[in-house]
Amino acid sequence: MDTLNVAIYGASGYTGAELIRLLARHPAVRIAALSAESNAGKPMADVFPQFSTLDLPILQKLDEVDLGPIDVLFCALPHGTTQVTLKAALEAKPSLKIVDLSADFRLSDPASYATWYGHEHQATALQKEAVYGLVEIHREALKSARLVGNPGCYTTATLLPLVPIVKAGLVDLEEIVVDAKSGVTGAGRAAKVANLFGEVSEGFHAYGVGKHRHTAELDQELSLAAGTSVAPTFTPHLVPMNRGIYATIYVKGDPKAIHATLAERYGDEPFVAVLPFGEVPQSRHVRGSNHTRIGVVPDRRSGRAIVLSTLDNLVKGASGQAVQNMNVVTGLDEATGLSQLALFP
Repeated sequence: MDTLNVAIYGASGYTGAELIRLLARHPAVRIAALSAESNAGKPMADVFPQFSTLDLPILQKLDEVDLGPIDVLFCALPHGTTQVTLKAALEAKPSLKIVDLSADFRLSDPASYATWYGHEHQATALQKEAVYGLVEIHREALKSARLVGNPGCYTTATLLPLVPIVKAGLVDLEEIVVDAKSGVTGAGRAAKVANLFGEVSEGFHAYGVGKHRHTAELDQELSLAAGTSVAPTFTPHLVPMNRGIYATIYVKGDPKAIHATLAERYGDEPFVAVLPFGEVPQSRHVRGSNHTRIGVVPDRRSGRAIVLSTLDNLVKGASGQAVQNMNVVTGLDEATGLSQLALFP
């Protein structure tokens, strides 16, 4: 197995750290460069002491990273900052494979991006080239991708159960309601008053109500699956836990047909498990892993179903999925380096 030289832009955030945790045990990877603007010049162990036993590169500023020997670049920078950066990276090295963990290359329509993110996209040619990195749905297109837009954590948990049943015509497209919850790490590592322990603990609340940007990803992928416009209702919530996404999805359709379709669709997938009919997944059973667990429960009203989906927002919802994407675009077995089981208790 040839060794891939990997660089991580934005290594001092939660997703950057999670990439290091996963890649450090990947048999085909050498972590060759790490960037972090405010922590440039420091060892990674100064930022995340759990890495003190690893021989990692010193953190650098972006413009100091030499992409010459790099095969795969993971970009874990905030959205809005990666477009020009990645355009320059590919101009400097066209053979580079990039997995972008920001939202900058998830939407294929420049007008949709401008609407949801408040400014014009600054690399529209790359935007059209990028492949949406939900591996279980777009595996074939990803095999030849140069630039991958790694999906959001909410959208991964929501689309994995919804895309197959929408594509099969099993649900009323006008009656899809997604009620989702996220752990606090979903908001990133930057210091924010709203994320302080005293602000988050002992309660939970909705946010981005009616306007959360992940809604655009849901619209795009569900409309693609349905062959017509789909606009689900989506409301995210912040809950006082470090990791996890839990989506409760209400649909109008036959529960047993929905379950049978999902069980068949994901029967051979390494990272998606559909539970027996009527069983409910728990977020604690995926914590720290790249797995998604899906349950289907009949509603008390005939012809309606409750679909439940959970994953770790930092792994399958971000960095684990990014490694899975890297494996696919470089021709490796897609489960390589992702065999870790959930941490419980």
